[in-house]
Amino acid sequence: MPEPRFYRQWIDDSDLVSFEVTVKQTNLYIRCQRNLKNKALDSVLKHRGSLETYIEHHPLFLTTLEAYKAEAGAPGIVKEMARVSQLTGVGPMAAVAGAIAEAVGRDLLAYSPEVIVENGGDIFLKTSKKRLVGIYAGDSPFTKRIALEIAAKETPLGICTSSGTVGHSLSLGSADAVVVLSSSAALADAAATALGNIVRSARDIPEAIEKAQNIQDLRGVVIIVGSQMGVWGKLKIVPLA
Repeated sequence: MPEPRFYRQWIDDSDLVSFEVTVKQTNLYIRCQRNLKNKALDSVLKHRGSLETYIEHHPLFLTTLEAYKAEAGAPGIVKEMARVSQLTGVGPMAAVAGAIAEAVGRDLLAYSPEVIVENGGDIFLKTSKKRLVGIYAGDSPFTKRIALEIAAKETPLGICTSSGTVGHSLSLGSADAVVVLSSSAALADAAATALGNIVRSARDIPEAIEKAQNIQDLRGVVIIVGSQMGVWGKLKIVPLA
């Protein structure tokens, strides 16, 4: 059974239709202008299938924690995960949740002009109006108190989170939340892992921010450790009522 997704109501999207799609370890919470569950399921099966087939023949892709270079003939989702792996210096599987969220989301845009796909806290978002995306940072006092304000013109957008204190994702650090924004959800996911690995305490926030500034195509970063927060980039944080 998938772990409870207690943060899934943290986007103000009551105007959209919500549904879930689960295939093995992939559990997506999707919002569109209409129910596209069957289309979404077909998309998940397609992208997971190409990824699984590749891993069968290239098992290192699954296990390495270092940058990975894919062959020219690799499936599109594999090449994107490998590309962002090289940009961030982490293994390609650090990008898997964001990559699947975006791949499915972009497929669904053919049927709905607004699509939000959340995969384990990693989000692909395409919207036609302003949305608020709440930030979950475990026991930090910032949890339930702040949100990212996302304008329609900023989307499509990936918003991905890594945490050393929340959830089961691999992180070598201790940040309550490292939130990364990028036009590529796969890149946002990999970068969140790479930056999260640096942050063992609040003293490491400046170093992680500096690294973020040197990763191509990131739009912004929020790093939270307890009551301390570091912010960089083109983003807007607003209080939650």
